[in-house]
Amino acid sequence: MNAMLQPRFAGKVHHPARPARRFFFDREAETMPRAALEKLQLRRLRASVKEAYEKVALHRSRMDLAGIRPRDLRSLEDLQKLHFTLKSDLRDHYPFGLFARPQTSLARLHASSGTTGKPTVVGYTRQDIATWASLMARSFACAGVRPGDVVHNAYGYGLFTGGLGAHYGAERLGATVVPMSGGSTERQVLLIRDFGARVLCATPSYALNIAEVAEHEGVDLRAGSLEIGIFGAEPWSEAMRREVQARLGIKAVDIYGLSEIMGPGVAVECEAQDGLHGWEDHFIFEVIDPDTGRAVPEGKSGELVITTLTKQALPMIRYRTRDITRLTRDRCACGRTHARLQRITGRNDDMLIIRGVNVYPSQIEAVLVGLPGIAPHYQLVIERRGSLDELTIEVESSDATAAERVGHHVKSMIGVTAAVKVMKPGEVPRSQGKAVRVRDLRPKAL
Repeated sequence: MNAMLQPRFAGKVHHPARPARRFFFDREAETMPRAALEKLQLRRLRASVKEAYEKVALHRSRMDLAGIRPRDLRSLEDLQKLHFTLKSDLRDHYPFGLFARPQTSLARLHASSGTTGKPTVVGYTRQDIATWASLMARSFACAGVRPGDVVHNAYGYGLFTGGLGAHYGAERLGATVVPMSGGSTERQVLLIRDFGARVLCATPSYALNIAEVAEHEGVDLRAGSLEIGIFGAEPWSEAMRREVQARLGIKAVDIYGLSEIMGPGVAVECEAQDGLHGWEDHFIFEVIDPDTGRAVPEGKSGELVITTLTKQALPMIRYRTRDITRLTRDRCACGRTHARLQRITGRNDDMLIIRGVNVYPSQIEAVLVGLPGIAPHYQLVIERRGSLDELTIEVESSDATAAERVGHHVKSMIGVTAAVKVMKPGEVPRSQGKAVRVRDLRPKAL
């Protein structure tokens, strides 16, 4: 940071001391013994699958084809006899073909921001909205948010589930919400400072943008009221976590969710930050080998599959998220008994194959962020040259050796050879919501 951007404040503004006792939004549910939790899961699973079978033609036809009925689910292991549901199923039955409730009984519709073709549409009954708000309130409490906190919500409002999901959850917890949405970053900085926000909700890439704009404005958010950032909606690395924490002076907490299952609040890190607690009283989590579809041993990496247990409008049976993670059911130091997901490292469909090397964008981020002289903003450009895909990494730096250093580190840490294009500070597009990390310039298949 140059001299003109030095902080204007000398130290952190500390809030009044908070009780040391662990805080739970729903202690009974969050600390339920595993035997009771699994009994509840089986009861809710059978009811949800019965509902899907009776009211959703796709699920009924696939279960009939496999010769399975809801009454055949006698244990949680029997779930593996059921079919997978894919994102393409939502698009193939656009807009309401997978709903178990008529449109007239729905309280809200959300939809993906799909870049091509039809969006994926999800629906909620009033009970679904209430359940979602409670799970988000539980997630906020788990992350360290408390009633009375000012929550600055920079997730996008609208068809994207992030903004309204966080909004309703923070209100349900008893926090004060600033419904800012994305964009107008200079104003974000002003309101965070002037309203005394303790909590920032945003994508990690946009949080970094907020930090950068604050520095250019001469505002040191590290010296202000912010203490917690709750970040999700895009894969991010530990290196990005360290960068955002250092730039904003906060504890950065990972939250996970997806519209097809509910929205944000499916899983979240607790204050121990040893994995994300997935709320097993409302969802069943499996990790499978993405090639074979079979379950992998606990602790081994694979594709996350989620079944909803309490969703009324859009029950999901074994939804393949394409997200790569690991699962553990070891008890957490925080006292919560629910399974923990390890950080999402990427998506099956985000994986790039560059000259025979499999690489996820988040792996490249982990190498780039924190490199001396390299700004934490980048884009990956994929082009087809001959029969091979080529990768160009666009970074910002004023260092003449940046291209050589970045190329060397990516090659040595990941094993992929990439061209590096060094751009001037500010030339890589900044996130106003979900970051666009990959520009795919390969010819589209007809």
